[in-house]
Amino acid sequence: MPNNSNYKTEKEFLINYDPSEFESPLVTVDLCIFTLIDNDLKVLMVKRSQFPEKGKLALPGGFIDLNSDSTIEETALRKLLKKTGVKSPYIEQVSTIGNKSRDPRGWSVTTLYFALIPHVDVIESNEVGDEVKWLSMEDVAISSMAFDHKELINKARERLANKVSYTDIGFHVLPAKFTLSQLQKAFEILMDHKLEKKSFRRRMMSADLVSELDEVSSERGRPAALYEAKSDKLHFFARSL
Repeated sequence: MPNNSNYKTEKEFLINYDPSEFESPLVTVDLCIFTLIDNDLKVLMVKRSQFPEKGKLALPGGFIDLNSDSTIEETALRKLLKKTGVKSPYIEQVSTIGNKSRDPRGWSVTTLYFALIPHVDVIESNEVGDEVKWLSMEDVAISSMAFDHKELINKARERLANKVSYTDIGFHVLPAKFTLSQLQKAFEILMDHKLEKKSFRRRMMSADLVSELDEVSSERGRPAALYEAKSDKLHFFARSL
């Protein structure tokens, strides 16, 4: 290793700096993408078509592109689009995990994000031929997965439940128009517990989050008023739901 005292300026030092002198871990981004399908919480998975862990289910993600990605979030958004064909209205960093055992290729660090989207049909396969599909949380528990991705999903699921309890991010899994019953059901599923109807609706109204439309739902039974989210700004409730 060159002696820093040999350089008179930082500019001179940086010109002569050789990053290959130090070992570097594998650095990736993984995305846990949630949606609701028929009142069931689903996570987007890919079936790996390449080694390592070929044939196993994994979260979409990949390596940072040092030339095109200026931030880790740019990597996450790029991989989300390339591997699934999906753009998410909400994405949040959960944690960074690194050790020498999580990837058979060597010392590995990944930054985990979770994203929320309304239910859409994702592409059937990504740019490297991985099959893409939605998996229920019940199936996550019993499925064999690549690397430590089951652990990553559990981390993202816990963050999601906590975050929904005090913010309005639950709106991101809903269609553009929804009933108040659909809204409450979405929050209950994301938080994994029941909510009192009157209290929930009072909270939504007092937070000024929804606008009633001059339309009703086309579902069977008694028609219900349709609503839409009032703004795309993230609101924080005064206390958890």
